[in-house]
Amino acid sequence: MAQKGVQLNRETFSCSICLDLLKDPVTTPCGHSYCMNCIKSHWDEEDRKYSYSCPQCRKTFTQRPVLLKNTMLAVLVEELKKTGLQAAPDDHCYAGAEDVACDVCTGRKLKAHKSCLQCLASFCEKHLQPHYESETFKKHKLVEPSKKLQENVCSRHDEVMKMFCRTDQQLICSLCSVEEHKGHNTVSAAAERAERQRELEGSRQNIQQRIQDREKDVKLLQQQAEAIDLSADKAVEDSEKIFTELIRLLEKRSSDVKQQVRFQQKREVSRVKELQEKLEQEITELKRKDAELKKLSHTEDHNQFLHNYPSLSPLSQSTSSIHIHPLSCFEDVTADVSEVRDKLQDVLREKWTNVSLTGTEVDVLLPPPEPKTRAGFLKYSREITLDPNTAYRCLLLSKGNRKATYIRQKQSYSSHPDRFTITSQVLSRESLTGRCYWEVKRRGRGRVYIAVAYKNMRRAGGVGFYVLDECGFGFNDKSWALDCINSSSTFCSNRVHTPISGPESSRVGVYLDHSAGILSFYSVSETMTLLHRVQTTFTQPLYAGLRVCYYENSAELCKLK
Repeated sequence: MAQKGVQLNRETFSCSICLDLLKDPVTTPCGHSYCMNCIKSHWDEEDRKYSYSCPQCRKTFTQRPVLLKNTMLAVLVEELKKTGLQAAPDDHCYAGAEDVACDVCTGRKLKAHKSCLQCLASFCEKHLQPHYESETFKKHKLVEPSKKLQENVCSRHDEVMKMFCRTDQQLICSLCSVEEHKGHNTVSAAAERAERQRELEGSRQNIQQRIQDREKDVKLLQQQAEAIDLSADKAVEDSEKIFTELIRLLEKRSSDVKQQVRFQQKREVSRVKELQEKLEQEITELKRKDAELKKLSHTEDHNQFLHNYPSLSPLSQSTSSIHIHPLSCFEDVTADVSEVRDKLQDVLREKWTNVSLTGTEVDVLLPPPEPKTRAGFLKYSREITLDPNTAYRCLLLSKGNRKATYIRQKQSYSSHPDRFTITSQVLSRESLTGRCYWEVKRRGRGRVYIAVAYKNMRRAGGVGFYVLDECGFGFNDKSWALDCINSSSTFCSNRVHTPISGPESSRVGVYLDHSAGILSFYSVSETMTLLHRVQTTFTQPLYAGLRVCYYENSAELCKLK
């Protein structure tokens, strides 16, 4: 406990500039104490400003105060030194080359804990205490330590830039707003930050939506890969079974042919042998008869010859002559089997394309690239007409319901639940899916919205400031619109507005790839210049939309074919 008290006393009697025990302590008119050399060095740097400030409370003095040694403090410090010197801060507390250093510390500087946007200075934890304790500093804006504080200072007027010129798109100070930026559209930096913050949040929402979409696509691809594996495994298994059955059938047919040939062989050989035996018997009988006739022919007694001649047995009927053909008994079998082989080869050769893997390609790849030329876009052009049942009563439709003109006289449209009753809008009759392209030509210097929307977006709303949130193109989550006015454009969706830079054009091309979730707007002239592209997920068919905001202005769906 005693040691803790000593440490507290050491902090109390330390110089807030060098953070060491006071050396030759002096006290400023505002009551804060410093080392003599520390405060002198600090004020030496402020000589050029002709004003001097206290490093702790920032109180300024028009004349440099005369400093006298505070003898009471000097005695107390000497007493404190006898209890032991104060330990130096750890090395990691000091600022390195990559760190933001405290602007108040002298000698080896400590790391800054915060930076102040009003003071344009960075402070370590000790020198930051006045910003927490003094009412003077409590309204100052503290941020994470930064080396770029001087970028907040106007180089022309040496003043903090707290305003933003929207005309020139740059930060300015209050003096700039009444001099070179006089008459420009200027707002506070905080207001511009708030507006940009909303745009940033819209961009983040878009990015997060795209991340979700891509994660879904990755999951679908993973499922598709698993389905391909299962399908391929089943195809291999089934084909092996089929080929096994086919091989078994061929083996059975081979066995059948073999049995039939052997059976026919046995039968034909048996028939030939039977005939051979008959012939051999006939030969034996003929030889015996020939011997009898030979013996009779050698008889010398004529009477005996004549007496024995009638007793000779007659010859049996001879077997028909046998005609031996060339051996071709089974050539027909070979020919038939060869014919079967040839037909099977033809089937395997000609019909194999039905089994070819080229037919198994899966169309789950990234969408085809967007066209680069107008001719490429025109391949996807659609003939689109406006639906009178949706038209605002002050919109006059003409040119075959392709042109909408804002006029003062209300049209005699019949009542219809699809009609826009608050905003001067109209939707197309045709729904849009797949890949589509169309062009819109606007006339007049007023505002025109070129949009796409779901059919179920609201058509009517209550009277009030938030009516556009309900049924205006771009002011809800069911529509996407390009807001064209004079030479500037803004993309709007779900009340998020994104400024667009691009060439002024009275003709705008719209490209939609519904399945890929791509919607692009182009400035159409001799070349196609991309104005804005959005990537999202469309869950319903879309309809083309036009909104004309000023009298006598018009927008027309161009005829492209």
